[in-house]
Amino acid sequence: MAAKYLKSLAKAEFKAFLESFDFVLSDCDGVLWREKEVIKGSPETVARFKESGKKFFYITNNNCKTRAELVDKCKSHTYEAAVEEILCTSYLAAVYLKEQNFKKKAYVIGSEGITKELDAQAIKHCGLGPDPIEGDELDMLMNFKKDPEVGAVVVGFDKHFSYPKLVKAATYAHDRGNHFIGTNPDFERPSPNENLFPGAGCYLLAIEAAAGRKAVVLGKPEPFVSELIRKKYGVNPARTLMIGDNLSTDILLGKRCGFTTLLVMSGITTKEELEKQRRDSPNSILPDFYADQLSDVLDCLQTS
Repeated sequence: MAAKYLKSLAKAEFKAFLESFDFVLSDCDGVLWREKEVIKGSPETVARFKESGKKFFYITNNNCKTRAELVDKCKSHTYEAAVEEILCTSYLAAVYLKEQNFKKKAYVIGSEGITKELDAQAIKHCGLGPDPIEGDELDMLMNFKKDPEVGAVVVGFDKHFSYPKLVKAATYAHDRGNHFIGTNPDFERPSPNENLFPGAGCYLLAIEAAAGRKAVVLGKPEPFVSELIRKKYGVNPARTLMIGDNLSTDILLGKRCGFTTLLVMSGITTKEELEKQRRDSPNSILPDFYADQLSDVLDCLQTS
């Protein structure tokens, strides 16, 4: 039966759970931290996984940082990590274009996390930073001239998103000869307070609507990241645990890949939402196990 509460498992069941996987793929924001706040008990749980011989990898839809910057963030939050243990969507965008033998210029809706990863692959780019409207929207539209060197649009989280950026991204993306890439589909980021924290998927949806075209999405739960995980880490799906806080990205990726899945309630998905899914939608996405937070694993270890 799907969606077993971790703390409800009998000692033998919990032992069988722990012995069922050798690889751990974990989301970051909402599982290990909330922006600048470490989620209590998560560093100790990750350390325990590693001490017991599990291979631990950080699989995040974050596109605002490079892999190297995420290593620094892990260390600042008391997690041990190496660049080769991290997959983030800024890196995925650069890898995807490199695999396509892309030689032109990418128009980027996003941050330096994306452009630094593009630089590492020697891919030219433009669009980074503020692009405020000058005059009215008609003046802007009439004055914009397409750059013939642009052959791709990459959409991530952009704190400088503006109407001129929407016009330019949609215009380039409307040309089906250009690559149109979404780093990730997340409409929401785990918020550190009661305010909603819209994510990159909101920008992507607006650009798709304006361009009349769907993007190739690279991050969880889409095929590109799942194939890269298999190639990069050589995981055995039957011996892999996927941990996440989001049913529609983390858990769906795990289900598509044949991983065991553990949903934690310290980020996006709430217990109420999980129960509603289980009650109202017989074909809905459900994890194999769920917990209030990752440190529940430690609590179960202490009682088993």
